[in-house]
Amino acid sequence: MRLVRLRAPGGLGNLDLVEEDPPQPGPGEVLVRIRACALNMRDDFAVQGKMPLADGRVPLSDGAGEVIALGDGVDALRPGDSVVSVFYPWWLGGDMTPSTRRDIPGESFDGFASEYVCMPAHAFTRAPAGYTHVEAASLTCTGVTAWRGLIVCGKVKPGDAVLVLGSGSVSLFALQFAKAAGARVIATSSDEQKLERLKRLGADAVINYKSVPDWGRKAKDLTGGRGVDHVIEVGGPATLAQSIVACRTGGHIALVGVLTGFAAEVSIPALFSNQIRISGISIGSRADQEDMIRAIESNRLKPVIDRHFPLQDIATAFAHYESRKHFGKVCLDV
Repeated sequence: MRLVRLRAPGGLGNLDLVEEDPPQPGPGEVLVRIRACALNMRDDFAVQGKMPLADGRVPLSDGAGEVIALGDGVDALRPGDSVVSVFYPWWLGGDMTPSTRRDIPGESFDGFASEYVCMPAHAFTRAPAGYTHVEAASLTCTGVTAWRGLIVCGKVKPGDAVLVLGSGSVSLFALQFAKAAGARVIATSSDEQKLERLKRLGADAVINYKSVPDWGRKAKDLTGGRGVDHVIEVGGPATLAQSIVACRTGGHIALVGVLTGFAAEVSIPALFSNQIRISGISIGSRADQEDMIRAIESNRLKPVIDRHFPLQDIATAFAHYESRKHFGKVCLDV
């Protein structure tokens, strides 16, 4: 089988396409023929050597394919089932704990940049009916993050106002989930073409945050001065203050990203005087993913895919991802 291994200390030039024997499933495991993977920011951090990885690690946390064989004791899946990976294989449901957040594919053990993988059956869920493998691979990290931030923790309801920042994949999923829930969506970007695409995807109003630096106030004005009910906050330090301004009293901020850094000054009085709730979102559980997939099927939602590359062009795929010119998921065909 073909797979990619990352040589220490990382870097796109250290992604090696190699040939190895395929694994065999043990008790409780499934053998999956991976057909597609999706790239995420944490994958980029990993391959660039910005987080410690074992030499020779197989990268990528998001994969989809079909079940080929079952180990003893597996009865939830069958050969031929289309499946998609779970980001935290041991976080099955409920609240995250230190024990359930361990062992992330592509980090603490080998990931999905491989034609075949053997993992515990609970490391996968069934893919949405009618999805291609590329579409299914897009869900694991960004889809579940948007779902947990908006639906599980935010409890969005019809008539709510949702502010999504930028046009990254988490924001695109959140836009679609919010519209499916009957909410009104305000979206931001600094790119006029992307703003037009956000409107075509369903955004009710858009803001160019470069031409409107006080975009939090603008978002609040677009709600008649009430403020938004939810913010999908992907920027972090450079955007959090404006997200707070945009919120209504009692509003909710799903903090899901750190695109602008890791530390920020926050106005504590603005938070407690307005009773704003901030939820730190780190993907979600297997149960969250299954709930999301049922909602996707019921609402016939489709992810936004930018481009997909063959496995041997994984470095080119990461270079395209790092350019930030994409709109939607960057994926690999395996």
